Amino acid sequence: MQTLKNIDLPLLADRPLTQSEHRILDLLFRGGPATQARIAETTDLTQQSISRIIGGLVDDGLVRTGDKVQSGRRGYPSAALELVPEFAFSFGVSIMTDAMAVTLVDFTGTIRGECRQGFLSLSVGRAIDWLAGAMAGLLPLTGGRPLAGIGIGVPGSFVGEGSGFNTPHSLEEWANIDIAGLFQERFGLSAFADNDGNVAAMGESLVGVGRWARSFAYLYIASGVGGGVVLDGEVWRGRHGNAGEFAGGLPANIYPFPNLELLRQLVARQGRSFDTVDQLIDGFDPTWPAIDDWIARVRDSLSIIASNATAILDLDAVVLGGRIPRPLAERVIPAIELYDQKRRSQKRPTAQIVPAEAPGNAAAIGAAMLPLKQRFFKAQM
Repeated sequence: MQTLKNIDLPLLADRPLTQSEHRILDLLFRGGPATQARIAETTDLTQQSISRIIGGLVDDGLVRTGDKVQSGRRGYPSAALELVPEFAFSFGVSIMTDAMAVTLVDFTGTIRGECRQGFLSLSVGRAIDWLAGAMAGLLPLTGGRPLAGIGIGVPGSFVGEGSGFNTPHSLEEWANIDIAGLFQERFGLSAFADNDGNVAAMGESLVGVGRWARSFAYLYIASGVGGGVVLDGEVWRGRHGNAGEFAGGLPANIYPFPNLELLRQLVARQGRSFDTVDQLIDGFDPTWPAIDDWIARVRDSLSIIASNATAILDLDAVVLGGRIPRPLAERVIPAIELYDQKRRSQKRPTAQIVPAEAPGNAAAIGAAMLPLKQRFFKAQM
């Protein structure tokens, strides 16, 4: 059975962190380099405690002293503290109905390498084999530094504690199994799995729209349509981990799901055939006449989803992301209407509707952050 254990992976030692250490690491991760004075302003920790905690983090290689910055109107510049990018690395995997992607990030969340492969059918065995080779190919980019783990983004909803995911029918073999446990056993790494919409929203919050929008709805448009919700910079998962299932609010057989499978079918009717959505994306042509038909069919669905999201949650943005090509997102956005009563002719403030901004595969990026957030960056503490 193929694993990466024979490559002698440099695993990250389990170093227990205190609540205060978690808080300082999360602050440096989200806000970038900061002086001890800035940390004291942001937390309720004393200067003495911060100095002691930082000393320990520096000794253990998580934090280092960076450039000097002006810490106030008066006084000498102070040395800023920053995360050490090479302290640890993490793999993120995005499982799709017809493709897989893997991303390698460092301790600061910076992408160090990525690759993707399309599949006509994606069995568990085929996925494990491809992933083993892809991860082995990315390993040299770590420079031999430790791995914190592997995160997995899975299409489908949670169906109960320990019951896995209710995946699309095309991923029948993946349904209702412990995917995190499977990956942990096969690769010898700590593994964490979440819905692909949740991890894509996390990725977008770290390296995309989240750089200017604290709260947004993320529409994951692919073979199906799902998504995630980010509120005040944190992914809001809901009671069962299924927040962001936006298409669940569309009445069946009335409003078509705004997904790329519908576009694939419309393109095929006009003489251009693709076996999978992955192939459609690779061969996407913004001049296809079928695009106008697709927009006409899905604009009401997207208008309902976007209007409900911004009316209920009062968001900064509604993001069209997932696997939708950016030119297609830019074409459909002007057709989306945010419903508003305009009482007294005054328009209620509503969210911006924007294309995703994250480079690469947002689900794989967000998945890669799962081990790092679990072990180091816990803002809720």
